[in-house]
Amino acid sequence: MTQSMVRPRADAHAQAFADFAVRLHDSSSATETVEAVVQFAVPAIGCSHAGVALQDADGVITIGTVSSEVPGALYAAQIEHGDGPVIAAIQQNVVLHIPSAAAETRWPAWSRRAVALGLGSVVHIPLRAGTSPLGALSLYKQAGNAFSDDDLAIAHVLARHAAVAVATAQRREDMSDRVDARKLVGQAMGILMERHDLDSDQAFAVLRRYAEEQGLKLQNVVEQLIATRRVGHQPPG
Repeated sequence: MTQSMVRPRADAHAQAFADFAVRLHDSSSATETVEAVVQFAVPAIGCSHAGVALQDADGVITIGTVSSEVPGALYAAQIEHGDGPVIAAIQQNVVLHIPSAAAETRWPAWSRRAVALGLGSVVHIPLRAGTSPLGALSLYKQAGNAFSDDDLAIAHVLARHAAVAVATAQRREDMSDRVDARKLVGQAMGILMERHDLDSDQAFAVLRRYAEEQGLKLQNVVEQLIATRRVGHQPPG
């Protein structure tokens, strides 16, 4: 292959990743981020299907997004039983390249389901931000032994981009949630201060005391007060 043929292909890959990075940066939520990752992965690596599974701070694994029903069905079964290659990739922080789904013996139920869905080879790459597990990028091809070294190299780069973008999006969402929560607490305190001639410290103490007495989260008490204009069944004292 001549240098003139190689250079345009390399430039095309570089431009595609540059466009992808911009799209990730512009994503406003973790959901938009993983959707962008999956949409890019299928043509970039020539996959039949792709998906992203996410793990929250409590270790709960959920389906982030999938390109089709195939990875969705595989994810759902693994999450239900708490076992399978994507679970292992996330929890053990290991890349799992399964060249032949039919020959996989560690997860026989998964193997049978994958073959029944027409899959030959699968790759799960964990997504991490520092030491925090975020989930895994999953790539599927119909043929066995179908992932080349170049495919795997691109997949690793894609997973690194995805991990950074997902972590950034989640931080933005957490900050937004905290800001919204503070606004709601302030609104609830204002209601108590106006109706019962309390200062801010007293109003917050009422909210916190009621939450503790009823075994509720402060946010639930605040939302109840804003919706009903009272805490519980009686006006707070």
